[in-house]
Amino acid sequence: MKNYIHIKILAVVVLLFTGAACETDFDNPNAATDEQTYSSREGTIAAAIGMQQLYSTAGLRWIVETPAITTREVGITTTFQNMIELEDGGSELPNSNSNVEGMWGTLYRVVKVAEDLENNVPNLGLQAGTESGLLAFAKLFKAMSIGALSQNYTDVVIETDQDNNAEFVSRMQGYQEAIRLLNEANSLISANPVSDEFNSAITLGNIDLQNTINAMLARFNLFAGNYDAAISAASSVDPSSTSFFNYDTQNLNPIWSRVYQNSAPNWKPRDEFGLPEYLQPEEDDMRKEFYLIPLDTLNQNGLPIEDLAGFYDVSTEPIPIYLPDEMDLIIAEANLRKSSPDTDAAVNALNDVLTDSSDPLNVNAGLDAYSGVETVDALLDAIYTNRRAELFLTGVSLEDSRRFNRPEPSGQSRNFAEERNRNFYPFPESERNSNPNTPQDPSI
Repeated sequence: MKNYIHIKILAVVVLLFTGAACETDFDNPNAATDEQTYSSREGTIAAAIGMQQLYSTAGLRWIVETPAITTREVGITTTFQNMIELEDGGSELPNSNSNVEGMWGTLYRVVKVAEDLENNVPNLGLQAGTESGLLAFAKLFKAMSIGALSQNYTDVVIETDQDNNAEFVSRMQGYQEAIRLLNEANSLISANPVSDEFNSAITLGNIDLQNTINAMLARFNLFAGNYDAAISAASSVDPSSTSFFNYDTQNLNPIWSRVYQNSAPNWKPRDEFGLPEYLQPEEDDMRKEFYLIPLDTLNQNGLPIEDLAGFYDVSTEPIPIYLPDEMDLIIAEANLRKSSPDTDAAVNALNDVLTDSSDPLNVNAGLDAYSGVETVDALLDAIYTNRRAELFLTGVSLEDSRRFNRPEPSGQSRNFAEERNRNFYPFPESERNSNPNTPQDPSI
């Protein structure tokens, strides 16, 4: 049975990597067909594992790397054209940029597999807890993919289309679709708790499905402006629980691969998380030591860079799907953005992050409690600093930069003094050439 599943996984992975962005016709004579893949328990489980593998390797690379360059979390250290284009930024970033193409195409391949799982799992006659687990798992990954795309593009597709005629919706509608999927996932596993079979075959004890769903609900409700819902979801996440993507010698940590695998890395982290001086963390903030290794040098564009530590300095090191302290930062921010801000609640949640010294992932600030001015604007500045330090290289920096009204980019290429060099990315050339519904590119 194990050998059969292994063969199925290989076939499914081939299928995953050969699909087009919003085109769902996989035509590869060496790949398993959809009918073959989803007609059995083993093939369906292999598809779910392959979906996770695609997201956690290629998908996560694009999710993390692309906005990190745009928002100055990192500085490039290579002459590869796609990296140069991203760090130059401005209105001339081409639709053909491989990061712009890669994020879009890879995440829609994840979306397609998630849709196939949703459509086929109910037909297999699985035990209730295995069916609910697989369906919730598919909805989680579809939601995470649509949510990540909504952070980076002005408009997104929420249902793939085999005829290359997928409809676009606004990014805010994308967040609402992600929230809907996550709520459905919660309902499924509340009605039928996941089975031991699902856990042993899919998550292997590495992913806490319930807490991960709620963490993503908190994140996307915050981004969508649903502040009470964000607070409720964040408060429901067990602060001692963790969820990881695991890696091995065949599937390497994708961020390690970009920084350490070759003698000439693609990029390195920026000094002080790339923040302007007045927003930089305190000198003894332990998160700097956790994520950054002092290097005291500049990249080719004069940006100060360090070496990378944290979850990214070992080739097979697991990457957390979310960080527990993100929930406190969501609670703090959402309380300030409500129509009637609650500064006391915000300060209390912020202090849980600042004074943390026992984080389950060892991402500890280890600082004193907040002692600054308790105005909404001052507290939002403190939260922004802590989001950059706590959630370093988690893919949320571009959404954060816009949401916290950081200075707008000028549109000029190679203006390296800017905090971000674009607001959103242009739509990929492959999508524009194949889908007549593709919207106009944002100017910057």
